[in-house]
Amino acid sequence: MIKAVVFDLDNTLVDFMKMKEASIDAAIDAMIDAGLNLKKEKAREEIFKVYDAQGIEYQQVFDKFLEQVLGRIDYKIHAAGIVGYRRVREYAMVTYPHVMVTLVELMKRGLKLAVVSDAPRLQAWTRLCSLGIHNYFDAVVTYEDTEKRKPDPEPFEKALQILNVPADGAIMIGDWAERDIVGAKVLGMKTVFARYGDSFGTGRSGADFDIWDIRELVDIVDQLNNPQSGNLFAVTE
Repeated sequence: MIKAVVFDLDNTLVDFMKMKEASIDAAIDAMIDAGLNLKKEKAREEIFKVYDAQGIEYQQVFDKFLEQVLGRIDYKIHAAGIVGYRRVREYAMVTYPHVMVTLVELMKRGLKLAVVSDAPRLQAWTRLCSLGIHNYFDAVVTYEDTEKRKPDPEPFEKALQILNVPADGAIMIGDWAERDIVGAKVLGMKTVFARYGDSFGTGRSGADFDIWDIRELVDIVDQLNNPQSGNLFAVTE
């Protein structure tokens, strides 16, 4: 019996990479306008090199970028980039289609909801609050809560402990097969691969189910809890 649904955050609930790319483009435009003498394509390449080296959540990305391309931090350019980034981030951060209705439908069924994310605590909560879905979840587990990253089982175990639900009574949905799916399956959780958020070109996900729209999750839960209602349509081949 499924009693809880655990979600990854970025690229599962929120279209994180769309937001990140749009915000970075706006930041680059603002920095060039403030005097940065660099082609936009080259600036984007160098910024994402910093992210590749430091992690996509790296908060000093513009500091590092300017030190690398200018040899120093020009604070006029730096401040312009930050303002440009923040302005676009506010409207570019959106949920995937049907996220809100899916969360409501799951709650109507009496299910507990949680988030397990590798994002830093403040950034995870900021995204949830910006999207207006922070009150939908009974548990939110971020990197600082265990200091372990998926697929380590500890973040999943922490969420299950807060929810007071056994692993076989929970289902995990995420976009990163090697982290979200592997980590949850180790504990015996059911797993759903969010193919709509996949940015790696994943072939076989290894999940129990693959979905192309988050609202399919409601049907999966309904059929797991009421197997007599029919075959599970989303079983991975």
